This record gives sequence, C-alpha cells and structure tokens, in this order.
Amino acid sequence: MAGAQLERRSSVRRSQSMVLEEDRGSPADEELMFRSQGSNSDSAGGGAALRIGAVLDKDSAAPKSCLTKHEPSDMDMMKEKFAKLLLGEDMSGSGKGVPSALALSNAVTNLAASVFGEQRKLEPMAPDRKARWKKEVGWLLSVADHIVEFVAKKQVLDNGTEMEVMGTQQRRDLQANIPALRKIDTMLTDYLDNFKDRIEFWYVKRDSCSETDKEESQQSDEKWWIPIVKVPPTGLSPASRGWIQHQKELVNQVLKAAMAINANCLMEMNIPETYLEALPKNGRASLGDALYRIITDVEFDPEVFLSTVDLTSEHKILDLKDRIEASVIIWNRKVHNKDGKSAWGSAVSQEKREQFEERAQTLLLIIKHRYPGIPQSTLDIAKIQENRDVGFALLESYSRVLESVAFNVMSRIEEVITADNHAREKAKKDAPPAAAEAREAGDELDESKTTLLDFMGWTGDSEAKNDDSSPPPPPEAPAQDDGRLMKLPNIMTNLKQTYMDKLDFLGGHRSPTGRH
Repeated sequence: MAGAQLERRSSVRRSQSMVLEEDRGSPADEELMFRSQGSNSDSAGGGAALRIGAVLDKDSAAPKSCLTKHEPSDMDMMKEKFAKLLLGEDMSGSGKGVPSALALSNAVTNLAASVFGEQRKLEPMAPDRKARWKKEVGWLLSVADHIVEFVAKKQVLDNGTEMEVMGTQQRRDLQANIPALRKIDTMLTDYLDNFKDRIEFWYVKRDSCSETDKEESQQSDEKWWIPIVKVPPTGLSPASRGWIQHQKELVNQVLKAAMAINANCLMEMNIPETYLEALPKNGRASLGDALYRIITDVEFDPEVFLSTVDLTSEHKILDLKDRIEASVIIWNRKVHNKDGKSAWGSAVSQEKREQFEERAQTLLLIIKHRYPGIPQSTLDIAKIQENRDVGFALLESYSRVLESVAFNVMSRIEEVITADNHAREKAKKDAPPAAAEAREAGDELDESKTTLLDFMGWTGDSEAKNDDSSPPPPPEAPAQDDGRLMKLPNIMTNLKQTYMDKLDFLGGHRSPTGRH
C-alpha cells in the first residue's frame, strides 16, 4: 500500500512539472505572465505577495491610491464647522449647548489660536496657514451677510407711481465695520510679508544663548518658548532702523483701530444681571479707601493716581481695571437712579458722581492704552458669555483676535528695537577713546545747534535731521497707500462729552470716544 501511494505521488509531480515546462516560453512571455498574475490573480499566497510588491513599487499608481489618506473637501469641512455651530458645541444633540452667538465667538477665537498661535518671530505666515485663515474666517463671517434690518426704500411701479416700501439691508454696524476689519486683517498679513528678506536681525533659541544675552533681551522667563533676537555687533544700519520704526508705526495704527472697534462693540453689549448683582454697594467699597480718596480729591491727577498703585504684574493691572469698571457702573446707575434708591439721603450729589465717573473713565482710557495686551476684564468676559446678539459676537471676536495679533507683532518689533539699542550702547562703550571723544564732541555740537535753533524758533527741520534714532523711511519702504488706514466709521453711541475729552495725554492719537 505504501509503495502504491509513493508511485502515485511521483506520477502527479511528474505531470505537474511537464505542464510547467510546456507553458514556459520566452522571457518576454514570463514577464507578461508575471504582470498578469499580479493584477488578476486571486490566489491567497502568490497574489498577496505580488500586491504588496506592487504597493512598494514606485511605478505602480493603482495600488498607491489605496493607501493615500482621503482629505476632506472644502464642502465637507464647511458642513462640519456649521454643524458644530448649529449644535452649540454639544455633539450629543440634546440641546444643552451654548447659544449661537457664543458658539460663533468661540469658533473665531479657536480658529485664530490654531492658525496664529503666538507670533514668535517677525516672518511671513506660511502659505497653507494663510490660505486656511482666509478661507475659514470667510465662512464664519458669511453669517453677517444674512443679519439684516428693515429700512425704507423707494420703489417705482410700472405706471410710474413712486411709493415707499420697507426693504432689508445688512445691519448698519456690520456694514460699516466688517469691511474695516477685513482690511485690517489684510494689512496685518501684508506687514508680516514685508519681513521676508530682512537679514540684519535673526533669532536664536533661548537654550543656546548665554546669560548675558538673556539679560540684554529683557524677555521674561515666563515666555521661554519665544526665541531671542540678535543683531550685528554695531546694531542695525540707519536704513534698517528707519524701516523698522516705520513698520512699528503702521502696526500701531492697525492696533488702535482694532482696539477702537472692539471697545465700541463691547460698550454696545448689555451688562448682564449676574454681574450687576455681584457689585459692591458703593464706589468706595469697590476701589478701597486709599484709591477712593485720590479719585474724589478736588485736585485730581490721573498720573498721581496710577503712581500710587502697584502695576508691576499683569494680574495687578487687571485687578485695578476690574475695580475701576465696577465703580463706573455703580456711579452711573446711581446717577440715573437705576438701583431703586432715593438720592435725597445720599452724602454725594449727582454732580459729584458724574465727575467721579468721568475721572474713572479717564483712568480706564490711560490703562487700556498703556497696557494694551492685558487680558479681558471681568465685565468684558461676562458680556461675551451672556451676549445673544450674533452680530456683536462676530464683531467682538474678529476685532479681538486681530488686536491680539497686532499686539504680538508690535512686541516682536519692539524686541528688535531693544536689541538694536543694546548693541549700539555696547559698541559705544567698546569703541576706542579717540572715537568716543569725537562722537561726544559731535553730539555736543549737535546739541548746541539745536539749542540755538530752538532759541530762534526754527526747530521743525533740525529735529528731523539731527534725530539719528528715527531717520526717515528709506525709499524701499512699502507704499504709503498700503499703510494708510481707511477712515473707520464709528458705531453709533449715546455717550456725552466727558472730562476725558478735555485731556490730551495721547499725543494726538486718540481713540474714538465710544471706546470708553
């Protein structure tokens, strides 16, 4: 039996080998048979091995498409984004999400955080991030196109009769400020593009710098992720120094415009009842005895007030701002008798409260312009969270993120200017004594000339010529048309002329009254 089985197996093997020898032809036929098996074979062993080999082969395009990641289209991304907005960020669909206004505000904030982050360097935005920002912020702003109001319009009938009908148009505040914010957005990205080919300053990691470089940079250790800027040993050239000063002025204009729109929008929002219920009884309880005594003194000086307060940290500045805003609201409600109490038994007259309110608004104005990068106050956060107006949510969030980006760009520019000043001072100290004496003699001569011209009353041209720290912009500076802000229309407010309008501490660069 065993011999019969062995003979049967040997005969089967001989027959299989004969079939293979008959089918085997030329090398070209072997290659053709191999490729056809690789594409059409259904065997479990050889077919799988051939498919794996085809995937690793660079010339095979069909198997590669099986492994490429399917990227969602713009339509799919837009559907997902607006679905989250409609659900109020509650993906369970149970209706426990946030209101539409807050969801839209959070969407703009999160988009800006993912695209911009914190501006670490003065460099252009990456093309993919720039394209994503323009595309997705356009989706979110498209909601403003459908926020309308009724206005009276004239309509002419077929018979020539003219009649007045009610039509719809975009709400006036959105119609005025959305294009302004879009222009500010474009200008900010253009200003970053201007730093593309600048090679006179560069950045190094904080870990690779010496302790001396870290001290000269004057950057706090809290922001350890921001690199340290470096300039040549002798500082920037006069042309580069003038160019960087010019860029700072342009970004400063954009920052002030974004701050004005954001403050006007926040002012239009209603104060939440939860915030009003948590207010102290009077302005003295909010400010404290020492600060209340200064602000209610007959001779009030805002600078004296701020000099008596500790403003060394961001937390202390924000705490002072919260207390002043609370006192403003308390005095305003008592002036208009909104707290339901009679003013006959009060020790402070209505005129005094109005004066105190104006002084407090003046202090808020100084704090906001002196410390533009501080976080939002308790009042602002309460307004944003309790706001139900989608138009205000769009304006506030968009202007807030643009204000944040402009402030970060300003901070990076100031770091370059600070590094340049340190390098120039160090170069003066390390210069030979003869060169230092000649430089000092030249400076004294310039000062004597300036003094004589000041005595004669001719100071305009001499200051522009003798000021080495801020020379005029070089010819290669960007066109002024790109740096000029269009006139931003103000949101209509009912504010009256106040005490702060009489002060001129901003040097001609005043924000609109509505901000305060």
